[in-house]
Amino acid sequence: MATTNLSAYDKTTIPNAKDFRFGIVVSEWNAEITNGLFQGAFDAFLDCGAVKENIVRWDVPGSFELIYGCKKMTQSYDMLDAVIAVGCVIQGQTKHFDFVCDGVTQGIKDLNVQGDIPVIFCLLTDNNKQQSIDRSGGKHGNKGTEAAIAAIKMAQLRKDAKF
Repeated sequence: MATTNLSAYDKTTIPNAKDFRFGIVVSEWNAEITNGLFQGAFDAFLDCGAVKENIVRWDVPGSFELIYGCKKMTQSYDMLDAVIAVGCVIQGQTKHFDFVCDGVTQGIKDLNVQGDIPVIFCLLTDNNKQQSIDRSGGKHGNKGTEAAIAAIKMAQLRKDAKF
């Protein structure tokens, strides 16, 4: 688990996001957590120069559905520069946790390998709800903020790598 504030970043090391368009696909499951992650990402985008109208949000029922949502978003919005997959899976008493976490991880990886638009992994996989609260705007900052910074950097990399 993180021991530092995930929200800390140095704006001087981050490209200006004013010319980029971002998508955020948000799981409705554990909405208290995922909405906090979304807000952290949204606020970081704006803080780094992104234009509010250039940030698209789609909601999907659960974390497993993030894969399809991100795939469709990258296909529907060909002008997007990066997409963030936002979800939260909290350990229960069954193996369902393991299957969902592994499936989403592999699915997001596949989208990155097969597609042209970076898809940023922002899936909390915590042992309990308190850990998720702590990482979605609580004492450890906001993993959504970290995902937005990664999205900006990957959008810049994508732009620089085009011939």
